[in-house]
Amino acid sequence: MRWQFSNDVPIYSQLIEQIKVSIVSGMFAPGERLPSVRDLATEAGVNPNTMQRAMTELERDGLVYSQRTAGRFVTEDRTMIEAAKRELAERHIRTFVAAMLRLGYERNEIAALLKQEPVEEEKTDVGFGV
Repeated sequence: MRWQFSNDVPIYSQLIEQIKVSIVSGMFAPGERLPSVRDLATEAGVNPNTMQRAMTELERDGLVYSQRTAGRFVTEDRTMIEAAKRELAERHIRTFVAAMLRLGYERNEIAALLKQEPVEEEKTDVGFGV
């Protein structure tokens, strides 16, 4: 997994977002065991406590769950994964539309631009930056 961080959002929030993207995109499959907090923290180059905070939040959201001695796993609840995917998409759409409105576009112009512009897929390991 490739980790990308910006300076304007807390690291733990960015970790949550990037792990969510990995789950909803299928990089981590439903029911899959996740790497340990220590391994993820090392890979991301962050403090293990920060990664633990992010994983605790993902557990609270229900996207991951812990089994006492076996580690953390991605939820098998596909409805929950789809809901998280939809929430991420809606947030990115709101951000995009707000940026386009600041540029002076009307909503109908934004829709027209999206219809006419060919979209090139950008493949990344994690997906959206925060």
